Order: sequence, then C-alpha cells, then structure tokens
Amino acid sequence: MDEFSVVKLESLPLSQDTFQVLWDSVLTPSISDIPAGNDAWLTDATLQGGFDEHLFGLAPAAPSTDGLNPPASMVPTTSDYSGEFGFQLRFQNSGTAKSVTSTYSLALNKLYCQLAKTCPVEVLVAKEPPQGTVLRATAVYKKSEHVADVVRRCPHHHNEDVVDHRSHLIRVEGSQLAQYMEDINTKRQSVIVPYEPPQLGSEITTVLLNFMCNSSCMGGMNRRPILTILTLETPECQVLGRRCFEVRVCACPGRDRKTEEASKAQGGTKSTKKRKNPPVPDASVSKKAKASCGEEEDKETFVLHVRGRERYEILKKIYDGLELLDKEKCKDKGKQEVAVGPSRGKRRMQSDKSDSDM
Repeated sequence: MDEFSVVKLESLPLSQDTFQVLWDSVLTPSISDIPAGNDAWLTDATLQGGFDEHLFGLAPAAPSTDGLNPPASMVPTTSDYSGEFGFQLRFQNSGTAKSVTSTYSLALNKLYCQLAKTCPVEVLVAKEPPQGTVLRATAVYKKSEHVADVVRRCPHHHNEDVVDHRSHLIRVEGSQLAQYMEDINTKRQSVIVPYEPPQLGSEITTVLLNFMCNSSCMGGMNRRPILTILTLETPECQVLGRRCFEVRVCACPGRDRKTEEASKAQGGTKSTKKRKNPPVPDASVSKKAKASCGEEEDKETFVLHVRGRERYEILKKIYDGLELLDKEKCKDKGKQEVAVGPSRGKRRMQSDKSDSDM
C-alpha cells in the first residue's frame, strides 16, 4: 500500500455506514511530509516564478510562414527585369506562312498562336539559379481600363473541358509537375513549373505553353489584348527575373503577324479597321452602266470582298440588275436600227412613186 494514504480497513464496520465515518478513517499526510526531489514538478521556485503558461500548452503558437505565398499585387508589373541571373526569353523563327501554328514578331514583341497549339518558349539564364527555382506564367490584360480584370476562358470552352484546371487560360504541356494556382486575394490564375537546367550541350530550357481560348471569344478575352508575364521565382515566391510579351490567339497566326507588321511599318491603322469599311464598287458599276452595247466596254474586272451574307445578297442583286439593264439597252438599240432601215426604204419608195406619177 501507499504510505501517504492508509485506510484502516480493519476498523470499518461490516455493515453499510455513513460517509463521515469512512472519511474519518482515512489518514491524510501533511503537505510538509511530501519529499522534494529532483523529479518533483511543484517546487518553491516554480511557485515564486509565477504561472507558466506553457505548462499545459495554453500559450498561442507562433504563426508559421512555411508554405505561405506573399500577397500578390492588384496590378502586376509588366516591365522586363533580367536580374542577377540574366533571365531572358527566346522564340523560334517560324516565319509568316499560313501553315504555322505559332510565330513570334520581334518588332512587335508579340506571339501569335492558334487555340490549344504548342508554343515553345526558350528560357536562358546567365548563371544557374538556386535549387527549387520555378517558372510562373500569368496572363493579364494589356490596356489600363482592363488591367484589373482577371483573364479567364470563355464559358463555351470552359464548359466543354473536363480537367480540374479548366478555367485557366495558360497551360504547360509535357510536364507532370505543373501546378495551377489561383491567388486568394486577386483571384488571378497562374501556372508554375519547376525550372530545369539545360541539357548537356545546350544553353536553353524549353517550356511548352498552350493558350486555351481565342482572343475573339465572347465572354472571355473578347478582343481585348493580353500580356503573358513569365517570371523566374524562388520557392518562397521571390522574383529573380521577369519577362513580358503580348499574345494573340487566332486562326491564322502567320497572316495576322504579317498584316500587323506591315501596318506598323506604314505607320497607319490596323488592317482590322480597314476591313470594317469595304470599298463601294461605284467606279466599276458606273462604267458598266454608262457603257452601251455598241460601244467599247471596260473589260477590267474587280474583286470585292463582302463581310456577311446579307450584304453579299444585296450587292449581288444590284449587280444582276445592272447586267439586265445592259442587255435591255442592247435590245432597244437593235430594235431602233431595224426600225430605221425600213423607214428609209419606205421614203425612197414613196419618192419613186411620186416621180412616176408625174
């Protein structure tokens, strides 16, 4: 038995008794009789030092910063920054042929690509970045009136997709380590992929990007120009380098690049604005209307590109009417010539008859 609590069992009555009788029969030692050893948790120093809040785990734990991203800016920076590692981007020279799926214009710093097609982006650094460095791709709107909006896919392409990150416009192809992120404050979406050093005998690291909506998609970009920000970051989201370029997702990248480069070289407006006002074929129509059947007509032919079937049908009816008018003029002139011939002959016959009568 324990020496500090001895119960006189032999003094307890055999029958049920009151609790007071049981309590009086228990011998309780005095607190001064408790030995104070090295293993005693209650000592005079403990009592004099005050209450230790860590004794029962009541103290609040210090917030941990591991795995937390710093708050992102509401307006992302789009200026280029090479940093101490000489971060640079390079694109393949694909030309302006109609068959290309992606092409880059150095004069415009603009990437033209087709929907969901591979766009190789070559990454160059002057020296090796730290271990665990990642590449982050983010899309933002170019114009100041739209820069606060989040770039997302249109409802049509979003709903027909089945992947978990189907709302992201930019995707990384060929990497199972890609992570699709969304900032909890700004709701901006980005994709990160671990930076891989160049392979032996090469100086570049190639990243394959896909853009999953056209620039003209209603409910998405809706013809608003966008920029892609590619940053080199540490695992703690510290930016080591930044590069920015414009992107246009369209059906014919080679044609659009060639047109916009020519427009910039001429210093005029873009060709898209010119196509909104097609030329009216007044000159050719007037020439055909004025030309008669017997006269020499203008043989020059013009090709008119019409936007919209309704306008095409209207202009076609006008053209068919002018052609019919020319045919009617030819018929009228032929009838006039036939009528003039007999009249002259009739006059000659009358003159002859008058001479014989005389």
